[in-house]
Amino acid sequence: MAPWWRDAVFYQVYPRSFADSDGDGVGDLPGVRSRLPYLRSLGVDAVWLSPFYLGPQADGGYDVEDYRAVDPLFGTMADARALIADAHALGLRVIVDLVPNHSSSRHPWFREALASPGSEHRARYLFRPGRDGGPPNDWQSLFGGPAWTRTTDPDGTPGDWYLHLFSPEQPDFDWTYPAVAEEFRSVLRHWLDVGVDGFRVDVAHGLVKAHGLPDHGVPTHLLDLTATPFWDQDGVHDIYRDWRRLLDTYPGDRVAVAEAWGPTLTRTARYVRPDELHQAFNFHYLTCPWDPVALRAVIDDSLDAMSAVGAPATWVLSNHDVVRHATRLAPEADPGTGLRRARAATLLMLALPGSAYLYQGEELGLPEVRDLPPHTRQDPAFARSGGRDGFRDGCRVPLPWEGAEPPYGFSPHGTPTWLPQPSHWGGYAVAAQAGDPTSTLEMYRAALALRGTLRGDLAWLPSAPHVLAFERGTARCAVNLGDRPSTIHTGGVDHVLIASGPVHHDGGHTSVPPDTAVWWRA
Repeated sequence: MAPWWRDAVFYQVYPRSFADSDGDGVGDLPGVRSRLPYLRSLGVDAVWLSPFYLGPQADGGYDVEDYRAVDPLFGTMADARALIADAHALGLRVIVDLVPNHSSSRHPWFREALASPGSEHRARYLFRPGRDGGPPNDWQSLFGGPAWTRTTDPDGTPGDWYLHLFSPEQPDFDWTYPAVAEEFRSVLRHWLDVGVDGFRVDVAHGLVKAHGLPDHGVPTHLLDLTATPFWDQDGVHDIYRDWRRLLDTYPGDRVAVAEAWGPTLTRTARYVRPDELHQAFNFHYLTCPWDPVALRAVIDDSLDAMSAVGAPATWVLSNHDVVRHATRLAPEADPGTGLRRARAATLLMLALPGSAYLYQGEELGLPEVRDLPPHTRQDPAFARSGGRDGFRDGCRVPLPWEGAEPPYGFSPHGTPTWLPQPSHWGGYAVAAQAGDPTSTLEMYRAALALRGTLRGDLAWLPSAPHVLAFERGTARCAVNLGDRPSTIHTGGVDHVLIASGPVHHDGGHTSVPPDTAVWWRA
């Protein structure tokens, strides 16, 4: 029997923005726990929890002070255990974020390193002397500005510089130091013993830097898929072989998923060779334009690259770091076309062989929130870039559950949410969409219920140039990416399983409008 994760649908929960149980306007673990039945009814297989660990929240939880503790903002360790137990009782797996590239600057190790220049404590991070009065090299932070911050020694004199590929509050570990590797083995064991089913590995491609930390020469950014001296170094694979051996000692097909931004799909596939991690996010698919030629190429390349190492392909359209695809796919900010394309893209993604990842709220058709007031923004890139960046807040606005005005049932006492919700979101709320067969929520529920109909390998079918069509077993999928309707032979209305929008049936044929997808029985 194949492991559960090979064709699972994972649902990403960003706890701050999912559900608030105590009325402080910030989502928490008891809030997530209370909404697990909703996720079960949606039809997903597993829940991925973004970080809820103790930390100052300088980067939304990805700055960890204690990898074994729950931040009081989100609850307690008892809450985490109860959430996992309830999820398992509902048949849901749980994976948690692991942040091994960097810690918080408040981590005890880093505080010791600052207090003791020249001590072995500094070997756990990447401290270096400067060059010509400036940083050790030309690397830039993904959040803007230099990737180096100079320290001040206890006696008040300028000291060494430390590397932070993200914010200064997130110093990078030095994975060549043995204590770092041993610490993360211990962290893995801790959460596996608590009962999690696996991990999503943050910045999995970044743990090892090129020897000598050479200059890069060009700026980089968060979604950079090009080769750099700090991404996708060969040494990361020794780390993941070690982790795989540890994971394999636990029962229940525990899984590790790499957030690996590889320059090619072939490079990404190296992370999921048989003795390494189990899956890797497919950012080449996520960043692909709404174009039939480009999409077919990235689908083929993905399947080929992962098949070569015996791993399943993965598919993802949105997450907590990118513009929601209902907005990203919209031409000239046209929300109607954006939503139609988002729905069609979802049916295409869920029809593909492998595993799929959903981001909270996409099942509601939520758009990106573009007009957040500057004083509410919390993405560190917004401040470090002088307001030119910081796009991640717009996809992290708390979810609407019910009602016609904020906070839409997110908080129990009507407390304003930590990021403001738009005043027009009532129609997107779960309660507003539930039971409406035309809603995006009910389309997701129906597609997830039908997804098992599509089995086996993908075989492309003849189609018009602007249409992608394929079959898997006894079911077929077609998506019209053009600007005019296309007629598909579906065998009659009773053979159509689901469509992302209105379609017109005429005998054994179905007219599929632009930006629409359809599944039917072969």
